[in-house]
Amino acid sequence: MKLYNQIVLASALALACVMTIASGQAHEITFGNLVIHHPWSRQSPMAADVAVGFMTITNNSKEDDRLVKVTSEISTTVQIHDMKMVGDVMKMEELPDGVIIPAGATVKLKPRALHIMFMGLKRQVVEGEEFSGSLTFEKAGTVTVDYEVAAPGGDMSDME
Repeated sequence: MKLYNQIVLASALALACVMTIASGQAHEITFGNLVIHHPWSRQSPMAADVAVGFMTITNNSKEDDRLVKVTSEISTTVQIHDMKMVGDVMKMEELPDGVIIPAGATVKLKPRALHIMFMGLKRQVVEGEEFSGSLTFEKAGTVTVDYEVAAPGGDMSDME
């Protein structure tokens, strides 16, 4: 009986480890010819009225597409932004025409580069939770995605 209990305990622990590993792995959404890899965000500082979103988008089509609009359940305004060095200063700018996703290419939305800006937060985003939003592409249409929230200053781009 003691051996049976040890086997049951060892099995339960092994299953718990597998479930923990699986929950931290990247997720992807296939939408027509587009593959959206691991949408994620960071926990915002408690007083912040903004959050950011990142992901990788692969276009397996023979035609370019364009990410033209983003929405979210957590904010009143969402914009597509880019950050670039201008002289010695990092500048952020909105891309009102969106981001081209070239045919046969992959575009990374990542920290200190192309990203999604969630403004006018309805609530703070907290590490370990998820929130939903939508991505609208010029040709492919609109798809719903869930963003996984990392720790403040965290980086999940290695999961993409």
